Formats: sequence, C-alpha cells, structure tokens
Amino acid sequence: MTPRLHHRTDLPHRVRAIETVWIPMRDGARLAGRLWRPDDADDHPVPAILEYIPYRRRDLTRHRDSMMHPYVAGHGYACLRVDLRGSGDSDGVLTDEYLPQELDDGCDVIAWLAAQPWCSGRVGMIGISWGGFNGLQIAALRPPTLGAIITLCSTDDRYADDIHHMGGCLLGDSLSWASVMFSYTALPPDPEVVGDRWRRMWTERLEGSGLWLETWLRHQRRDAYWRHGSIAEDYGAVTCPVMAVSGWADGYSNAVFRLLANLRVPRQGLVGPWSHKYPHIGVPGPAIGFLQESIRWWDHWLKDRDTGLMDEPMLRVWMQDSVPPTASYTHRPGRWVAEPVWPSPNMRVQRHALTPCGLLPAGTSGADVALPVQSPLTLGLFAGKWCSYAAGPDLAHDQRQEDGGALVFDSPPLTEPLEILGAPVATLEVSSDKPLAMVAVRLSDVAPDDKATRVTYGMLNLTHRQSREHPEAMQPGRRETVTVKMNDIAQTFPAGHRVRLSVSTSYWPLAWPSPEPVRLTVHTGGSALALPVRPPRPEDETLRAFPPPESAPPAPRRVLEPGHHNWMVHRDLAADRSVLEVINDNGVVHLEDVDLTVENRAFEWYESVGDDVLSARGETHLVRGLRRGGWAVKADTRTVLTATPTTFRITAQLDAFEGDVRIFSRNWDVTLPRDFV
Repeated sequence: MTPRLHHRTDLPHRVRAIETVWIPMRDGARLAGRLWRPDDADDHPVPAILEYIPYRRRDLTRHRDSMMHPYVAGHGYACLRVDLRGSGDSDGVLTDEYLPQELDDGCDVIAWLAAQPWCSGRVGMIGISWGGFNGLQIAALRPPTLGAIITLCSTDDRYADDIHHMGGCLLGDSLSWASVMFSYTALPPDPEVVGDRWRRMWTERLEGSGLWLETWLRHQRRDAYWRHGSIAEDYGAVTCPVMAVSGWADGYSNAVFRLLANLRVPRQGLVGPWSHKYPHIGVPGPAIGFLQESIRWWDHWLKDRDTGLMDEPMLRVWMQDSVPPTASYTHRPGRWVAEPVWPSPNMRVQRHALTPCGLLPAGTSGADVALPVQSPLTLGLFAGKWCSYAAGPDLAHDQRQEDGGALVFDSPPLTEPLEILGAPVATLEVSSDKPLAMVAVRLSDVAPDDKATRVTYGMLNLTHRQSREHPEAMQPGRRETVTVKMNDIAQTFPAGHRVRLSVSTSYWPLAWPSPEPVRLTVHTGGSALALPVRPPRPEDETLRAFPPPESAPPAPRRVLEPGHHNWMVHRDLAADRSVLEVINDNGVVHLEDVDLTVENRAFEWYESVGDDVLSARGETHLVRGLRRGGWAVKADTRTVLTATPTTFRITAQLDAFEGDVRIFSRNWDVTLPRDFV
C-alpha cells in the first residue's frame, strides 16, 4: 500500500520564503512570483527551478506549492512559482493557452533568474499539465541558461493527446476545461499584492479574456493552431535533458513513450498508476518519493553531481495487476518494471484475428464475416473522464454496462499470465452507412465471474483515417481499413481471465457523437488486434526501490465548508433521458497565512435523449470566490454546448460580483460550423 506522505522540517538548508517577487518583462509588464531559496544563497549561489502556470500561486495552488517548492529549496535550490501574464497577480490579460507571448515571457523569467546574485546561472523547469506543456515548448526555444526540465502529464502534440481531441474526435473534456479557464481568468488579483489597481486589472480581465471554447472550436482539425506549441513538429529543437512523467489514470501517458522514442537528448520516462497529480501525492497509489527523485535529476544536470541517474533504465513503469472494476481506486496493485531504452527490443507483438467466435490466434482460418454494429448513444456513460484528476469516482466502471451495445470479441481463457506494455492496436476493415462516423475500441480484462475492467481504449474519427490535417468523408458502403491505436498501458492479465476487444460507434459523453446515427460493419477477414507483449524480466527484481513520499509541511488552512465529489448517472426511463452529473465541489477553505477565504465549486451535466444524436448537450456551472475582511469577489460562469448536423452552438454567461453587487455581466451566443466532426 501507499506509504503515508511524510512532512519534513529537517531539511539540509534553512529556507527563506518571499511571498511576492516582481519579474520584469521585455515590454515593461511585470509577472508575480513566489520565491523560496536557501538562506545562505546570497553567499553560496544555487541553481533555480521554475514552475510557470496560470493557477494563482497566491491562493488556488498555495497548499500544493507549499509542500513542493520549500522542500526542493531546502535541498539547495531557488524555487520560483510564477503566475502567467493575465493570471493571479501578474499584469495583463490571459486569452488562450501557450501563446507566443507566454513562451517569450517564460524565456524572460529564465533570463531574470539566471542573472540574480543568489542564482548560480543555471535554471531548470518543472511543471504538471500546463506547466509541463510550456516546459517542453520553452525548452524548444533553447534559452541558453535552461539546463534541464521535468515535464509531467503533458504532451508533445497538442492535437493528438490533449484535452481537446482524441483520434480526431471532439472530447467532452474540451467543454469542461474551457469552463475551468473561463472561471479562473475571471478572478481579480489580490489587493494586498497589487494595491488599488486591482479593480482596473479585474475589469481588463473580465472584458478581455474571452470565450476560449469558441477559439478551440474554430480549429477542429490539426491545423497551424495546434501545430504551434507541439514539439512533435521538431523534436530536434529540444536540446536539454528531459524527464517525462505521467500515470495510467492520466490522459497524457502516451506522450512519455513518444518523447523517449523521438528526443535525441538524455531522457528518462516514468509512468505510475497515478491520475493527473504529482507522484508524491499520486493516486491511485502507490505514491513515491518523487521530490527526492527530482532532486537527483537536478543535482545531476544543474550541479554536475554523479547521482547514478544515467546508469538507470530509460523507462520505468508500474505493471498493473488485475483488479475488479470500479470508478475509484486508492491503490493499484502491481510492480515496477523497466526497459533500458524505448522502443524496447524486449517486446514482441502478439496478433489476434477477429472472428465471430472471438479473438483467436492470428492465422486462424475463417470466413470473412460482416458484423454490423450501431451502438446506443449512451454507450460511454460508464467510461469515466478522459483525464482523471482525482482518480475517482471518474474512472471507467464495469464494462459489461457498455458491452451490450458493442461488438465484443473475447479470447479463450488464458492458460498462463499475459503482460503487455505499450499501445495495443486494432486494425479494422469497416464500412459505414454515413459519411461522418467514429469508432471507439476498448480492451478489457474479463475475470472468471465475467466482470470486465477496462484496461485501455482508443477512438478514431473515421474522416481522419488518412490525415488529421485533411479529413475526408467516408463513402457509404465502401470497405476501408483503419488503424485505431489505444492508449499505452502496462497490464497483467492473469491465467483464467479473458482479453476482450469491444467496438462501438459511440462513446458519449467522453466524445461528441457523430451528426447522424451511424451503422458500421466490421469485416472480420481484414481485422485484427495486436498486443505489445512484454515477457517478465529478471532485471525487474533488482530495480532500485523508490523512496517513500516526502514533502515540506503544507501551508495552514481551515475547512469552512467541506467539499463533495461525485459522478452520478441519472436515467429517466419514461422520457428516455440520460444525464451524467459531475460534482467537483471543493467547498470553502480559509488560508491562514494570507487570511484569505477561497470558494471553489464546479458542476457539469451531459445529457441526451434516446438515440437522438442532436439531443447531446453539455452544460457547466462554476463558482470561484475570494474573501478577506470586507473585501469579497466572486466569478460565476455557465456554458452550454449543443449541435445541429452542421453546426456547434455555444451559449455562455459570465457574472462577476463585488460583495452582493453584480459589477459585470456578459453573454455569448456563438454558432460555428462542424468540420468533419
């Protein structure tokens, strides 16, 4: 089981914390940062580590930041947590992700850090999600003093593996994420930090940040918008060492494998069982001593110490054992395994034919059989979230509740354990009765009691079968062969269990449905499943154990109203109406050291009626509030996404309050064309 997180106070260096430092940009704007550095760094300069994100260092990430950055600073580093331009207490207005201005500012911050008298002139970047993205993107710009990065839960390809699209399908999480940033950017800076100009800065943000979902929906194929910031366009642009980290419950694990395969710099990959979290607080467990691992990385590349780092395997992953299906796990049993390089010569591909009798060894003779499938629209209600943030209850549930509407291919019971590592691939020869269609494939572990646990999955917008840049409609009735790559995974299937491949024409609300009901036909003669089999290796038994998780003590906070998290499926059988309700209510907390009360609540609803694909509707409602003494502000946002056969429609509302007075209100009603989605 996961060891308890140990809060250390006996660090090698005394740490000086500076609540706000101002970093000047080349155009005169200033970014706000929070700095931790060794007390003696003026006399003994140290390398600097930068985390650069828009999530408000003063309040919304204060708890997390206080555990991580002082710990690393206590081991001889200056750690700087900076709010992007237009976020937190920094100047400006934030209007989108990863804009050139953001990346230029990041280079300016790195140059500023390297020039400080308490800095040795060497800088690293660390970040999870947004901070992992811009770490890679800034590394590709090659600021001269950036010596290494650690990128967590990020991607090298903003179209292939991000919260917006998957296989050319529009993700429901795109609405969810747009709503998060809609509310974040509607909050003001803290008057205690910026003074009287807080109100003017707030007004500029409310008027200028905009509706990001509209921007994203103007780019439904992989065009120049998504190529910007995707280092997959030129892996050679990254010249500093890279550690890439993710988790199997995260949405970004595929990028770790692509980065290892394509970068040409010193690199290491780490994938645990975790969701979208730093591994020292990772769930499902086991969490690990990730901060200790990061210090080994920084010591090697920024202090020239031989930590033995590069003598270790390029890739370490958590090989997950079989578990019964549920939407939430606190711990995933398994073991650490490693590969010296990736792609690994230790892998072999096991091929299976798809037949009316199930999955059979490749080469099994059999007739070419046409198997039609037209899935219920609600197939996907038990799919969980594209990217798990809390590791529950947002994970996939028992797949038997989905498989009744899918084509299902089962293997015979396994006579011996089977272990896979990498990306399973389904090759399907299909024909469609409609020009626009999608296909979803799921790989499940089926226990002897028939419970089915989803192991991995993949989706493909069939108009993207040849090109993500230039989609083409399907010709109804014409047979075509398509390849659906599933997410990389490490999984053990025990003896006596069965491997299941499920094929469906819908995966709502994880992905937006096609504009018409679709009937696909899978032709078995040209269809197959390829599994990346990894035989157990004795070297796995000799791997260095990860230390237990440690951190600095968290900043003091007091819960005033407890939060509540849940996923609920509502079925109105009389009206044939289905709703997935997502509650992500973080309640109200008081941050003791800055005397600030923070309210943070999010609610989502995804509904449909029968098999009417045009009834699909996503709605979000988010509330963020800040209070101190007589000062109280709140941002209240609502967004609704619907579609016709040819358009998407966004309606949105932003209301901002000072005390009980609404001081700003704006509404949007935007219609955009569907582009082969």
